[in-house]
Amino acid sequence: KLAMEFPSEDIFLMTTSPVIKAVTNFKQVSKTLEEFDVEEQPSSLLERRYPNIKVIQSGVKQLKSDEHKIFTEDGKEYMYEKLCLCAGAKPKLIFEGNPYVLGIRDTDSAQAFQKNLAQSERIVVVGNGGIALELVYEIHGCEVIWAIKDKAIGNTFFDAGAAEFLTPKLTAEKRETPIECKRTKYTMEGSEEKERRRAASDKPGSALGPDWHEGLCLKGTKEFSHKVHIETLCEVKKIYLQQEFIQLQRTSLTFPKEEKNVEPDKVLWPVYVELTNGKIYGCDFIVSATGVVPNVKPFLDGNNFAVGEDGGLNVDKHMRTSLPDIYAAGDICTASWEPSPVWHQMRLWTQARQMGWYAAKCMVADTLGESIDMDFSFELFAHVTKFFNYKVVVLGKYNAQGLGLDHELMLRCTKGQEYVKVVMQNGRMMGAVLIGETDLEETFENLILNQMDLSAYGEDLLNPDIDIEDYFD
Repeated sequence: KLAMEFPSEDIFLMTTSPVIKAVTNFKQVSKTLEEFDVEEQPSSLLERRYPNIKVIQSGVKQLKSDEHKIFTEDGKEYMYEKLCLCAGAKPKLIFEGNPYVLGIRDTDSAQAFQKNLAQSERIVVVGNGGIALELVYEIHGCEVIWAIKDKAIGNTFFDAGAAEFLTPKLTAEKRETPIECKRTKYTMEGSEEKERRRAASDKPGSALGPDWHEGLCLKGTKEFSHKVHIETLCEVKKIYLQQEFIQLQRTSLTFPKEEKNVEPDKVLWPVYVELTNGKIYGCDFIVSATGVVPNVKPFLDGNNFAVGEDGGLNVDKHMRTSLPDIYAAGDICTASWEPSPVWHQMRLWTQARQMGWYAAKCMVADTLGESIDMDFSFELFAHVTKFFNYKVVVLGKYNAQGLGLDHELMLRCTKGQEYVKVVMQNGRMMGAVLIGETDLEETFENLILNQMDLSAYGEDLLNPDIDIEDYFD
């Protein structure tokens, strides 16, 4: 966007990665819903397309905002007129520095996970967000103990009812054939790249795309398809290495089977996890999928940024941080403007793309001294994804976020086919969860946006015999 608006200005893109993430197959599903793939491309492609862009492959060592200077890890310095920080977020690991704890955030960590899984009989997955959900569903040939701190799975995206609708898919033996992955991966040739990768293994790459697990073979050593045991309302209390555990002389448990009591485990595992509910399980390794923290560390030192409660850089409604000429977008920032009643920030690919595009528009407007309206994508929270091979659409305050007790829910559910939930407040639709091919997303999007009083329709709003789309077209 910047390169198109200012063809004669130099635009530097600083990144630790040899590849860039490009949005491909972009499809505007409705006014606010977008679908797209994320593809890794060599940075030279971008430079060829826009001759005024120069990609600098180096991390940022320091920012001196008062001097308008960036210092990179390869020892160079760059002056800027305007700067946008898009450094994303890092996985929030349950225990730092433990070789048996893997976080999944970027392509390299996803591949490390695939390699470890190929030799594993049992893993423990900790966390209840999007990555944990997709992971647990995609893994086969390996026992999975899934530890979640909530009562039900996937509470970031939906409620206990939706979780109950999805759970049978976890135990189903027959799996749908995965869709062929369209993503290509570019790597650098030769051994110097291996060296660079080894040196930079602690540096976070850019976040995974929406279809990150496709094309990875997520198979363990066993022949069965799927074995998942969920431990709810618990967190990890402690992690023991094998030697430590033997010395403790404690008992770990076998993989729970429905029909009989859980027995002590005779197998020796490389690592053991003690949960806050008192149970101990041995496993080959642990996946920490417990969310992310904004990657602000390289920029804070010596700069007086206003920082949000969640650790992100506060940005106003023009994506400006509290420091002059510095903008931020994506996972690194915290939206600190007064949001629309049906929008909230969530660290997702869709929002990162929207924020990046809008931040560029704001930088252009500020440079040219023009005024700019808030982007339409911040009117309504809207996200479309896939879980357990179902299409999942979440709109507005889909989990009644911030509505207190002053709301009611309406549900429609056909087992194995669709799950529809709407959140109503004073006769107006405030949010919705749609699982399956419901074809209701556009209608509901409009109803939430125009805040029409729907009291007169009552329960008929979700009556499958009434074609609600005809009503409101």
